[in-house]
Amino acid sequence: MKRQQRIETSGPLSGHVRKGRRYLSPLAATGVLHTGDWVRDDLPDLLWPVLTLAELGSSAALRFVRWQGAVQRDLAGRTEPSVLADGLDGRLTSLDRLVEKVPDARGFIRDRARELGLLPQSVARALASYPERPAAWLVDLDFAPPDQPEVDLLARAILEALRDGHRESIIKCLSIWSAVQAGTFRSDASTIDLLKTYPNDPATRSMADSLIRAAWGAQKGFILTKEPTRFDAAVKWAKVFWGMNSMTTRCIRSRDGVGAAPSAEADSIQVAAGENPDNGSHLQRLAMDLLSSYIEALETSPARLYDQERQEVHSGLVARAGREVITALGVPDLWCMEHGAHVGRILVEVRIYLQWMGLQDPSIYRKYQEYGSGKAKLYTRIAEEFPEHLLSRPGVKDSVGELDRLSHNHPVVDHRIVDTGDSFAGKSLRAMAEESGLIDLYRHAYYIASGVTHSEWWSIETHCMERCLNVLHRGHLIPSLSLNAGGNVELAESWVNALHALIRMSLDILGTDKEAVTAAFAWLEPEEGTPDASDNTTDGERSADPAVSDPEATEQR
Repeated sequence: MKRQQRIETSGPLSGHVRKGRRYLSPLAATGVLHTGDWVRDDLPDLLWPVLTLAELGSSAALRFVRWQGAVQRDLAGRTEPSVLADGLDGRLTSLDRLVEKVPDARGFIRDRARELGLLPQSVARALASYPERPAAWLVDLDFAPPDQPEVDLLARAILEALRDGHRESIIKCLSIWSAVQAGTFRSDASTIDLLKTYPNDPATRSMADSLIRAAWGAQKGFILTKEPTRFDAAVKWAKVFWGMNSMTTRCIRSRDGVGAAPSAEADSIQVAAGENPDNGSHLQRLAMDLLSSYIEALETSPARLYDQERQEVHSGLVARAGREVITALGVPDLWCMEHGAHVGRILVEVRIYLQWMGLQDPSIYRKYQEYGSGKAKLYTRIAEEFPEHLLSRPGVKDSVGELDRLSHNHPVVDHRIVDTGDSFAGKSLRAMAEESGLIDLYRHAYYIASGVTHSEWWSIETHCMERCLNVLHRGHLIPSLSLNAGGNVELAESWVNALHALIRMSLDILGTDKEAVTAAFAWLEPEEGTPDASDNTTDGERSADPAVSDPEATEQR
């Protein structure tokens, strides 16, 4: 007997279907909704029309339609019409499949494309900048890394495909036009009437654009139900495409300006005037250089841009810990257990997270991100419950909107699942520490720091209270009016060393190119005892603060 679904009738997740501690929208609860990323998976396979339309304009789609018709006439009778329709849908892998069945189709495909101007030299050079690409025979050029003109064309083509809904629809309509000319297209009368004048009728163009994009995804899903491996070659090529992009171009930040190329050189570490290793004033700069070198090593090493979640999670968590350390090192008053326990706690927590996730299936990184996105959706719903007079205050609606953006939920299709479990892993941090061999680190470092952060009584007593010396008061505890002096240089050094060990561990798990790591950390002369990602010892037994590595490990200059 099918179990009846439990639907929430009140609260911020009203209308959601509850399954354990997970809350699904009614659509997501059906199990038939599957979200995809056409830019990641399919755009590389459609690179030829994407580049050509960027170079010649959307009107050049008519040339592709003529090319499809000409090649189909050339190959008529040599194979089934459905094979011709599928082989000329604009995908590079489809061309290879067609040539496998009709070997001499290669010459017709290439000759007709040249006759119609579909392979301008700029497009040919951009295609030739990728190794192992499908239909490599389409252009006669040998592989060569892209120069700036090719990079500019590729960037512009992808951006236009992303931002221009009509351009996206034109590209996705190539499969429909191919099927129409092969006589294999079937649909209802209203759809056919809408497509007859596409894209020349301005009155119906927007409606047709939406229909084409929706039909394209549905058609792909239908194909996969019949032939699950149909797009395996396209996915394999997509991984090569995005991976190659990470090797030939650099990341650009908003502060660099549009089109600016970030420098590959890391700032050399220097002790600024007035910095004194004895009082720890140099430590903040040291931590900043360590984090900068970590980022440089990642950005100069080949990255997996197809399934980028692992590097995103690693770099995000390490940056989170590093920023906390850097900020705390700028305020010596925080260099004590009372005010700085959260720093050691974050360092240990991030180390356990990353080491545990490194032992799991790579899907754990996407799960971690989706857990956080679900929480952002929950926080958005809670914030929307504010009274109207609060929501109307300056900045409040913007804050709610930012939370909604961070949920990465679709504005129309509510697909984001909210998981209210205790953690993304469905288990405690202690359990993760045990499974990843870090239980001693957890016990010696995290316990104490967590106790301070959560205001356990022993921490309150030692940091915030003092004995009343009035004998008539029976020696009771009263709030202390003295603040902790802070300035514990040994504690601050242990944070830097823990950050260094965390960085090295992350780079090791990610398999970052060793030459890139060596170059990024060239300023740091290694000494015996440099923090190692495999070192799980703590300073909990050696000093007043949890640490993850030897306090003398990091080179101080």
